[in-house]
Amino acid sequence: MKNKVQLITYADRLAGDIPGLAALLGGSLSEAIGGVHVLPFFDPIDGADAGFDPSDHTAVDARLGTWADVRALGEQVEVMADLIVNHVSDASPQFQDFLRRGDASPHAGMFLTFGSVFPDGATEQELLRIYRPRPGLPLTAVTLDNGDKRLLWTTFTPRQVDIDVNHPQGQAYLRAILERFHASGVRAIRLDAAGYAIKKAGTSCFMIPETFDFIETLSQEARSLGMEVLVEIHSYYQTQIEIAAKVDRVYDFALPPLVLHALFQADAAPLARWLAMSPRNAVTVLDTHDGIGVIDVGADAVTGRPGLLAPEAIDALVETIHVNSAGQSRQATGAAASNLDLYQVNCTYYDALARDDEAYLVARAIQFFAPGVPQVYYVGLLGGVNDMALLERTHVGRDINRHHYDADEVRKCLEAPPVRRLLALAAWRNAHPAFAGEFRLLPAQPGHLSMVWTQGDSQARLDVDLAARIAVIAQEGGPAGSPARWVVAGPDAAR
Repeated sequence: MKNKVQLITYADRLAGDIPGLAALLGGSLSEAIGGVHVLPFFDPIDGADAGFDPSDHTAVDARLGTWADVRALGEQVEVMADLIVNHVSDASPQFQDFLRRGDASPHAGMFLTFGSVFPDGATEQELLRIYRPRPGLPLTAVTLDNGDKRLLWTTFTPRQVDIDVNHPQGQAYLRAILERFHASGVRAIRLDAAGYAIKKAGTSCFMIPETFDFIETLSQEARSLGMEVLVEIHSYYQTQIEIAAKVDRVYDFALPPLVLHALFQADAAPLARWLAMSPRNAVTVLDTHDGIGVIDVGADAVTGRPGLLAPEAIDALVETIHVNSAGQSRQATGAAASNLDLYQVNCTYYDALARDDEAYLVARAIQFFAPGVPQVYYVGLLGGVNDMALLERTHVGRDINRHHYDADEVRKCLEAPPVRRLLALAAWRNAHPAFAGEFRLLPAQPGHLSMVWTQGDSQARLDVDLAARIAVIAQEGGPAGSPARWVVAGPDAAR
């Protein structure tokens, strides 16, 4: 993955389809964006979970284009795609054949059942030990056409049937997807929901030692095909550090809430502590297609070890988001709006910051200087606000931050001064050689944050005053024409 700002987006919700996305990346965004993670573009994109429940993971939804279009996009920028390792849609041909034919189906072994994990049954304590990010047990009863009943493992929803990744049929299914990606020029994959892929009796069934073995084996197979692997895990911060040592790349999911805390409280200390030890092989984010996570800065649910933020600080963080968004995030979070993700607040990052342009640009400057490769969500790139109309139509909490843009909206957003400033910052970050060098966190006064990148004679330094919401860059050896001192955000910022 190039050390340049990456875009994460749905093809249809930003540009209509994959060729449209290629045109946008080759035009207005060519200097600001160095690679793109195209969120599920498989058939279909509008199932029960916005594409994360494909019926055919090896087919492009015809409404978005073809594999030839994916290859053409990959010839322009590096493309990342999702490998949804944990589950498949109950509408998939494989599962439908299993429903019709039962154990006679050639796909019968592909689906994980209660009995395959607990052949001798399970105690109450064993069931309660299972970790799931949603209420209830991850099990759904189904009746086959012949009348037989099965208790299937369904970690996320009853429409998403878990794959037995240890069974030859499950392994063949995943291998076919990797080969399809390779043939179509995909350069990186994200292992979606990989932490839940291995289930073992007597464990939490989440990020157990066997999970690491599975991730490593699958990653080796992907690397043999020339693809880098990003692992998506929401977990306790020390666990995330341990995971990072064993994989190509991880997300820095602790960064979004820590940056918000820093700006809300004018308190840089928790963020600075994290930046001093955060994984250097991270993909940094502020916003994603999911919500703003808080589990990543909380205490360890198993051992009770303290988190990066105290419980009262997390409560204040969440409440401030609700206040800043005029209560809109409250309507899309927790038990509201059919939202089942207990550890996330659903809100655009711009609304979480009360639509304050300077605070938003301070946050992006911190992200772009944090260790790792920065990734920007399409709604955040365009300074998007909460889509309450979409939330009202779908009653799905995460849709508040999944707006469908038309071409005219995109054009207007790209002309907005805050977005132009963000794109200029991204283009500068992509072109400055210092970001290929060494990162240091510098001593700073309370309420301030200072970071510097150095490579040879090139240097880029960021100084932030959190209370005043001012961010200043000082640089040497930067892109031609860039100033030695640049006020990125604050009263004196260039607009």
